[in-house]
Amino acid sequence: MSENSPKVSMILLGPPGSGKGTQAEKLKSYFEIPHISTGDMLREALRDGTELGLKAAGFMRSGKLVPDELVVELVGERLGKDDCSKGFILDGFPRNIFQAEGLEKIFGSSEEMVFSAVSLDVDEDIIVNRLSSRRVCEGCGAVYNTKLNPPKDDLRCDRCGGKIVQREDDREVTIRKRLQVYRDETSPIKEFYREKGILREVPGDGDVEEVFERILGALGDDRC
Repeated sequence: MSENSPKVSMILLGPPGSGKGTQAEKLKSYFEIPHISTGDMLREALRDGTELGLKAAGFMRSGKLVPDELVVELVGERLGKDDCSKGFILDGFPRNIFQAEGLEKIFGSSEEMVFSAVSLDVDEDIIVNRLSSRRVCEGCGAVYNTKLNPPKDDLRCDRCGGKIVQREDDREVTIRKRLQVYRDETSPIKEFYREKGILREVPGDGDVEEVFERILGALGDDRC
């Protein structure tokens, strides 16, 4: 991406198992802009010992959710860094209308910052099938898929010989509950951006490259 390339700023939406993380990394490389997830942002603020990071740490240590107002401030702090000068990919933010409105206020006076909200849409049964097929090694954390990438021995890890297990989060009942929570949280966000004319809904089924090309096509010539 050249110095004269337009800014590319996007919010990436997608339920668990939609392939959002994989696509975010591909978009990061393609556009040469940072991929900023809420979790990574909080960890970075804590590591750097910023004032806002220390405030967030107090809530996290007590097992409480970081308040929306503080999350918005942390996002503003992160987006003010030099590596975001060409744009950024936000992952896991905003989670509600308050945060979405807060994001607009961060760049309210910056006309050159234009957002796209890209939603990866995948049928729930496909997601359940994807996630319920996942297995993890208790020893080294290696990840397998019983249909696409199974271990040679159903019970033991190819890498370290550790026990292969299915995490509670990857059981069908739990997955469907997580998807319901996502729908409840995200539906208002999608409608918020649809009304603004910047929502790009992309089918998330298919192989990685196919979905990536769909995203680029949905972003169009301006890509931002």
